[in-house]
Amino acid sequence: MANGIAYTVFVLPLIISIAFGSFVMYGILQEPERDLNMWQFESISKPIASSEAIIEILGLEKEYDTNSPISLQVDVKDLAFDCGDLYITLYEIKENSKNVVTQSGYFDQCFSNDDALLPIDDEFSETIDSPGKYEVVVELNDEAQQKQTSSKASIIVN
Repeated sequence: MANGIAYTVFVLPLIISIAFGSFVMYGILQEPERDLNMWQFESISKPIASSEAIIEILGLEKEYDTNSPISLQVDVKDLAFDCGDLYITLYEIKENSKNVVTQSGYFDQCFSNDDALLPIDDEFSETIDSPGKYEVVVELNDEAQQKQTSSKASIIVN
């Protein structure tokens, strides 16, 4: 009697739930444009690869004086990035480390229709008051946050 109750309470619901789940999954996968992609998060973390520069930093000089503004704009050459989020990070380069000096984020930058330079309706301008070597990193994520590309340049502040 105890075996029958254990079978009814534990084993039978397990078998029924697996069968029902398999039936539902089979029905969903039969729909057009459906596939089983259980590892989709891997593609999000990998930046897209390209043999040519997708974004270009414009207006950036190699050397600046202290307390003079550093301004730049970004030109996008890939139509896959017609809308997205732009991040501009300025790092101070010391012997074996990179320290963030400033980071600016420009969200919902849609620019494909008018070939505009980024950031749209805004301006990146920072002033550095200590001499040294710096690196500017520009990152662009597409609207779905699945593709990313970046570019970087080095500058010297005297």
